[in-house]
Amino acid sequence: MAEAAERAPPEVLALRRADGESRSLAASLPRLMLEARRIAANVIHGVHGRRRAGAGESFWQYRRFVSGEPSQNVDWRRSARDDHLYVREQEWEAAHTVWLWPDRSTSMAFASKAARDSKLERALIVCFALAELLVAGGERVGVPGLMNPTSNSNLIDKMAQAMLHDTGTRASLPPSFVPAALAEIVVLSDFWSPIADIKTMLAGLSASGAHGTLVQVVDPAEESFPYSGRVEFVDPEGGEMITAGRAEKWAQDYVARVAAHRDQIRAETGKLDWLFSTHTTSRSAAELLLFLHAGMTVTKNSHPGVKVGRGA
Repeated sequence: MAEAAERAPPEVLALRRADGESRSLAASLPRLMLEARRIAANVIHGVHGRRRAGAGESFWQYRRFVSGEPSQNVDWRRSARDDHLYVREQEWEAAHTVWLWPDRSTSMAFASKAARDSKLERALIVCFALAELLVAGGERVGVPGLMNPTSNSNLIDKMAQAMLHDTGTRASLPPSFVPAALAEIVVLSDFWSPIADIKTMLAGLSASGAHGTLVQVVDPAEESFPYSGRVEFVDPEGGEMITAGRAEKWAQDYVARVAAHRDQIRAETGKLDWLFSTHTTSRSAAELLLFLHAGMTVTKNSHPGVKVGRGA
């Protein structure tokens, strides 16, 4: 997807200022992390973990001994303090592995006047907030190519540090890896990549049976094409330029091509029973967060054979 330039427009200036360099990201990360935590806190009160008694390592509760149970189940230290026998129950652990991948390529730095955040900022805010919610619910979260799955309470800080110290190429699509069969994958990107590349990505990530969600994060200007007059469009990834004498004449064809591209992505995700949605940066980040978390709840409930324990 290309950005527009007409007499040094703010979109191109913003792109040049936030071109994916670590200094720009480092300066904005504290604000993004704070915003992510604020959004997660507003949502988390309605989110309940899946903690219950069962096989696991963490203490859950004491309960009364039931006649007929093996005597070795009795916790004699606790029982000595009362007139009843008690059994020490462990917490049932059904940690779900979720891989989150925010697109940090150059095109994601784009932000028009109508946007609340750049596409990159929005992707990171939602990614951090979702990670916070998932860890609070007992899940394990990882970032492909950057961080192995963990349920550490300082997850957001670890994610931010991993991104800051990442010296690899800022690719538009996640790296190839093999997730576990019951893992969940969330990819936040503008998905302006060729459909062939997106199909290849989906084939690789779904080969093991993992389920996923693709979210196309777009700027309002990319959605509606509000340009008119002589406009120069710049490809932020390759630097190519194209000039429109009367840009308003391109709007209808542009909207049609975007719709066709989305239909292709939706068709490919539909074949795999994956989810696909779009999100405009003029809308609330909390709205996207709720959608993603609700989608994961549905996925977990649809897999009654969720693995018990902490397997990846």
